[in-house]
Formats: sequence, C-alpha cells, structure tokens
Amino acid sequence: MNDDTRSEMQHAPDFSIDERDAVYRAIFTRRDVRREFLPDPVPDEVLARVLMAAHHAPSVGFMQPWDFLVIRSPAVKRRVQALYRQANEEAAKMFEGERQAAYRRLKLEGIVEAPVNLCITCDRKRHGPVVVGRTHIKTMDVFSVVCAVQNLWLAARAEGLGVGWVSIFHESSLREALDIPHHIMPIAYLCVGYVSHFHERPELEKAGWLSRLPLEELLHFDGWEGCPDEGGEALRKAVREMTQGRD
Repeated sequence: MNDDTRSEMQHAPDFSIDERDAVYRAIFTRRDVRREFLPDPVPDEVLARVLMAAHHAPSVGFMQPWDFLVIRSPAVKRRVQALYRQANEEAAKMFEGERQAAYRRLKLEGIVEAPVNLCITCDRKRHGPVVVGRTHIKTMDVFSVVCAVQNLWLAARAEGLGVGWVSIFHESSLREALDIPHHIMPIAYLCVGYVSHFHERPELEKAGWLSRLPLEELLHFDGWEGCPDEGGEALRKAVREMTQGRD
C-alpha cells in the first residue's frame, strides 16, 4: 500500500465511491446549452430542487445576496431576446474579418426555446454596508451569487436539465425589461430546460473558437514565479495522468 492510498483510506469521505463519481460526472459533463432545448415543461418540484441547491451556495458573511426571477412568459422572453440581439450585433462588430464571420455563426442563446428562464440577481445592500468578509474586497457578494449559479448548474445537470448562461446584454436594459430595482444587480440570465442531448465537448471548443487550457500550465507554487518542489512535481504528474485519462 503506497502513501497516497493509505492517506485516502485514513480520510475516507462521507460519500460512497459512486456518489463521489457522480459529483465529478456532473462537473465534467456540464455544458452551456444553446441549441438543444426541448419544449417539455420543467416540473415545479424539479425546478424547486435546483433553486434550493442554488440557495445553499456559500456566501460571504452568510449574506445570501441572491434573488431568483423565474420567467415563463413568452412575451417577456421575446422582450429579453430583442435586447440580446441588439447587444449581440454590437458584439459582432468588435471582431474583425473571419473572426467576426465565425462569431456570427455561433448560437449564443436559447431564450425563447427554453421553457424556463432565470435571472439571478445580487442585492448589494442586503444586511447593510458592513458585511463580514466583504470589508475589503467589495465584490465578494457578486462572487457569492456566481457560486449560487454554479450550484444550480450542477444540480440541473444531475436532473438532466440543460442550462445556458446569456451574458450579452446591456445591464441597464435587462434591469428595465424585468422591472428590477435600481440597487439590484442582475448577475446571470439563464435558459433552463430538458435537452435532446448534451455535447461531448463545449460547443465553443467544437467550433474551434478556443481550446481548453492545460491545467498543468496554470499551476503556480508558493508564488507566481515559484518553482515546484518534489511535492509540486508530483502534483503536476498526477494532473498529467488525469488529463491523459480524459483524452
């Protein structure tokens, strides 16, 4: 028995191996969905479970700065989609030549197709101006809402639901379209629903827009320019082996 195996046995998690593997499966097979939404309604009990998962995300100072706007109205979806189209045309013009042509071929939303849209917001005034853990990094409340989004996304994947995050909006226009109070910050506009299938790889990767960066090249040790010691090299080796196992 090697040291790594002995350490794993001494620190056995509360999850069974199958339960642990299911968590990683949800992480590795999560996708940003745009095209594959089915018209099937999402049952309220399923939507409630994924919202509850979001609500149990970590938050700075336990401030829970999120609210959840559930959107099913076709009229509201069309209004939001019009805002997206305006912003998306502006975004396309920020690229040039073939890159712009490639951008225009991308489908970056499923607002109307998805049976449910969710807008997750951040109330930056919740619990007052001084919040534990936000005294110096003022954006920690925003980061907390992003944790809620990730919780929801992974729970949705476990439920067989696709999620697509639409971020090409003018924030002020989205706030106005959804009657969001001025002091509330919209963080994520999500399209949610059952899908025909999940892609093996992210769509932008399949389209050749970008590739996944090697984790090994993103590791730093004891400082940005630090050199790995023996333990660091062992970690890099473990990352390489895991990457090869996924290729």
